[in-house]
Amino acid sequence: MEWVRGETIGYGSFGTVNLVLPKTGFSKSPLMAVKRCETHNSASLRNEKQVLDQLGSCPEVIRCLGDDCSVEGCGKFYNLFLEYAEEGSLADHVKRNGGRFMESDVKRFAKSILRGLNFVHSKGYVHCDIKLQNVLLFGNGDVKLADFGLAKRNGEKQGRIEIRGTPMNMAPESINGNVYDFPVDIWALGCVVVEMFTGKPAWNLKPGSNMADLLIKIGVGDESPGIPGELSEEGKDFLGKCFSRDPNKRWTAEMLLDHPFMAADDDEDETTTPFPSTSSQCCFEEFSASPRCPLDFPDWVSTDESISRENSSIISLASASDRIRKLACDEAPNWGVCGSWISLR
Repeated sequence: MEWVRGETIGYGSFGTVNLVLPKTGFSKSPLMAVKRCETHNSASLRNEKQVLDQLGSCPEVIRCLGDDCSVEGCGKFYNLFLEYAEEGSLADHVKRNGGRFMESDVKRFAKSILRGLNFVHSKGYVHCDIKLQNVLLFGNGDVKLADFGLAKRNGEKQGRIEIRGTPMNMAPESINGNVYDFPVDIWALGCVVVEMFTGKPAWNLKPGSNMADLLIKIGVGDESPGIPGELSEEGKDFLGKCFSRDPNKRWTAEMLLDHPFMAADDDEDETTTPFPSTSSQCCFEEFSASPRCPLDFPDWVSTDESISRENSSIISLASASDRIRKLACDEAPNWGVCGSWISLR
């Protein structure tokens, strides 16, 4: 498929994220997103491609749609194509909802993240960078883990001492022993749950603190991130299982999915769209009974632009059959013309 780079929708240490648009054809809607960087600096993106190929398909993990290389000006670029998450990241959604979620929404998002982590861990991989910015939301309600550029095999020894992930969400064993195995993702999940509920990072740093102060506090100290007092008892216990400083005592993703905090009606989870505003300041209008078909609106009215704004009059239209007749036309579509069709693989 021939494509052109569209609007920039994100940035990372690797490079930029852009929409992908078809080069020719009838559609100007984005088909996917592309993460791109110069080829000499593409190790992270190439690792992400390899990991996603090894993981395979999972409803809670972003899908990789291929890769290629391109030349723009005097530069050579590596391009990684991914599903386009039209609702943005969980960090964006937190901002749109006043900076924090109600507990019921925290539970729903945490359960999706846990399902994704359970799958990733079952394949032998550690994500290593769980945070709000790396959880993507889709218009159909899907919640998916993304950004696997730092992911690694569980148990694989680090060749050198390095910070792998976001310091604010790093586990003590990563700082003390350069260890990045399954439990580090669980610690980071706990940090994400705290941030969703409070709207603030899990660690309450004093003004003027720097990154070294934070790393010393996590690695050398004996305290854990603060657990919100307003959280339910089940929620507090859930976070306690995530924040065990001993990684061997930290619960696994599979165990946490069975925790009472995650207990919910699965049917309710599937039918609840997680993206309308859930701020505690929201109010909801009362609605009449839902229509049984698209035309079952007894009080349906038109708000056509020809309606006078001065007298705010509303003109009722005729029956449903009359409304359909106004929309109908005699011209049938010509499906034989295929010049503007786009081939996808």
